[in-house]
Amino acid sequence: MARVSYNINDSKLELITGDITEQDTAAVVNAANKRLAPGGGVAGAIHRAAGAKLWEECKALGGCNTGEAKITKGYNLKAKYIIHTVGPVYSNSKRDPINLKSSYLNSLKLASENRIKSITFPSISTGAFGYPVEEAAKIALSSVIEYLRQNTGIELVRFALFSKSDFDVYKSALEKLIS
Repeated sequence: MARVSYNINDSKLELITGDITEQDTAAVVNAANKRLAPGGGVAGAIHRAAGAKLWEECKALGGCNTGEAKITKGYNLKAKYIIHTVGPVYSNSKRDPINLKSSYLNSLKLASENRIKSITFPSISTGAFGYPVEEAAKIALSSVIEYLRQNTGIELVRFALFSKSDFDVYKSALEKLIS
């Protein structure tokens, strides 16, 4: 497993290659669809691993708009919580980066409000939603770094990247942001 970490104030920002459903952080982030329904990619994997009760709780939440975040129990995951956020479907519009940044910041705000000390993100919107990984990595990492520089309480923010190639893109983006 590839791993790199960087300290920001009292927090650690970590990049790993790994499966989001196997993370031992207090919360994992689901790159969700607007219905918060089981689907493909990250959402499908999280729903399968968490079990059927997750979908029951998600149905009661009434969906989620792009850039917003909602929280549920983690059910059968190691994580106690799942924070669901809907990233933008990539269209190369001026709203795409704004909405993607909102997905990260609103997830972190929800974690802080619930006194969650550790959280794992996937690469939001880069699968079925088509966001180019290079652009998404810069937005994801700069948003998280900005949040951690202005807020305390979250001790660990991890990115669990499914492929070595995504890990390499995120590592390169992080090195540029912190140099």
